[in-house]
Amino acid sequence: MFTVTLLCSPADPSLDPALVDSLRNAWGGNDATWLAPDEAAEFAVDIRPDNQWDVWADLQGMGVDLVIQQTKGRRKKMLLADMDSTMIQQECIDELAEEAGVGARVKDITARAMNGELDFDGALTERVGLLKGLPESVIAKVLDERITLMPGGAALLATMKADGAYAALVSGGFTAFTTKVAAELGFDENRANMLHVADGKLTGEAGRPILGRQAKVEALEQITAKLGITEADVMAVGDGANDLGMLKRAGAGVALHAKPSVAAECDIRINHGDLTALLFVQGYSRDEFKG
Repeated sequence: MFTVTLLCSPADPSLDPALVDSLRNAWGGNDATWLAPDEAAEFAVDIRPDNQWDVWADLQGMGVDLVIQQTKGRRKKMLLADMDSTMIQQECIDELAEEAGVGARVKDITARAMNGELDFDGALTERVGLLKGLPESVIAKVLDERITLMPGGAALLATMKADGAYAALVSGGFTAFTTKVAAELGFDENRANMLHVADGKLTGEAGRPILGRQAKVEALEQITAKLGITEADVMAVGDGANDLGMLKRAGAGVALHAKPSVAAECDIRINHGDLTALLFVQGYSRDEFKG
């Protein structure tokens, strides 16, 4: 049995019941259940439709995300999340670079690295090098003035944790940012890179080893082993090429507003919904949301 989930942006809830019924009839689905009025609905089908991705492409043009997954086990016991452009709306290193006066150069490197065009470790080393001499106090300034949480994150964490799930934040960014974001949202642990500081200024170096794509996979392996759960019990979410390892290994790998090259390799692609989409695809209705 498979569950088909249709959802749209909560900022403009315009999911047409006629569209849901039309697709349900075409695929021979069971009665639809509305998880949120005009925003998210689901129905069950016996087999995965052959034209899933053709329909997905058509729905994208209507502002609707389509997710099809096995019904059994879709409510997960662990959330493994990227931070930059996933749990927050920015790339923290890009914001630091703006303060250092090298914003355009660093943003270009970041975009290419997240799209998989550059080696992540080398790209991070180069970008951190451009921050050499920046006062450490700028980190707090950026956190206060430039960093905003991704919509839906608080509800995602509160709802999954209320249902007994464990939450880990794993980032190719920096601990100075993950520590605050993790505390604010309620993550159980966080892992990221360390920015070296001397005499109150960034040295232009990051701690070794660099937490990149493989380190996120290792986090998945280590934390599931610690909790005594399987990788199938995990929902992972990210947007960049360095997230693909964990996205492919997790039971549910969600490409959230991801780079096209990343989304193309994931079965769960959320381009219109916010982080609450991760609750809808697990079968939570909006009236079950916490936080």
